[in-house]
Amino acid sequence: MTLEELKTSIEYSQTLVEPLSLSLRLEQDAEECARLTKETGEATFWADPKRASVVQKRITHLMRKRKRFSDLTSQLEDLSVLLELAEEEEDKNVLQEVEVGMKKWTHDYEILRLETLLTGEHDSLNAIVSLHAGAGGTEAQDWTSMLLRMYTRWAESHEFEVSVLDYIDGDEAGIKSVTLRIAGDNAYGYLRSEHGIHRLVRISPFDSSGRRHTSFASCEVLPELDDTIEINIVPDDLKIDTFRASGAGGQHVNKTSSAVRITHLPTGIVVTCQNERSQLQNKETAMSMLKSRLFHLAQQQQLDRIEDIKGEVSEIAWGSQIRSYVFCPYTMVKDHRTEYETGDVDSVMDGDLDEFINAWLIIDAQERESQREIELKTDGETNNS
Repeated sequence: MTLEELKTSIEYSQTLVEPLSLSLRLEQDAEECARLTKETGEATFWADPKRASVVQKRITHLMRKRKRFSDLTSQLEDLSVLLELAEEEEDKNVLQEVEVGMKKWTHDYEILRLETLLTGEHDSLNAIVSLHAGAGGTEAQDWTSMLLRMYTRWAESHEFEVSVLDYIDGDEAGIKSVTLRIAGDNAYGYLRSEHGIHRLVRISPFDSSGRRHTSFASCEVLPELDDTIEINIVPDDLKIDTFRASGAGGQHVNKTSSAVRITHLPTGIVVTCQNERSQLQNKETAMSMLKSRLFHLAQQQQLDRIEDIKGEVSEIAWGSQIRSYVFCPYTMVKDHRTEYETGDVDSVMDGDLDEFINAWLIIDAQERESQREIELKTDGETNNS
């Protein structure tokens, strides 16, 4: 880029800073952070350790968010000064340094801007991700293991912490099902874009005839609820079983632990955890998983009165994939909700999902805004009648 082009780029970028600050709701965050920080100084703060932990995590999240914005503005100011230096000294090397810096700034800005789309009540929470093999036998079970690797790679690239809570081996290869906890800021907000059916088309390595196969796997994404959200679970409604952990072993299963399976009798929901260090920890984690599933069920029941939401739920079924991964006769990954696609299948399977997630977040934000407008209009008509 020329000197004038870089000047224009920096000047334009400077106009983006204030709108971003407003979208990030930094003033409101500062007020919340001050209120919570004051709460930590109260004598009774540690009387409820779980609540204290939630408050501290929230403070850390708010402070980290503000720091990222502060770093972004400082970075732009430094680049502006550096550009002036390059102009004064007519130094092409410094000019090139500014160009590289602007590319990084634009990348960091886009990431932070997309976070403004994470407006869901629980978007900032950790995610519980469950993968289940569908129709296709060994081929589908191998596909499920490929998805496990893909999401693990994606999470690690974002410095999220991944832990396996439950794991069931496939009959010959791959896995039948796996449940993960992916922990980090906005993990659920990003990963809820992955909820649905994922379809694979390839020449199966398990078919000696070399035929093309189509396989399916489901991905369920739930928020890991913190202790500020009350879910009433009656002990008599639970059936709790313990059994010896089994599965892939090693990194997946601590075989000295006792696995726990909890069945919620009124709904038939079953959760299992076998990867924590003790039976007590397995039970606590399983209860947390049950809490998330019951909360999700309650939300879904409330949303069922809205026709377009009913339609969305009914589409999550075998053969109604949200995304197709085609390895043969050509290479392409296509999201059927956003129409975003790429031919770089290898990068996607290595965890390069950001463009797919970003495209979905933009559409989801638009749909949420449209839904709010419909609800406001409906409320207005009701009040006027």
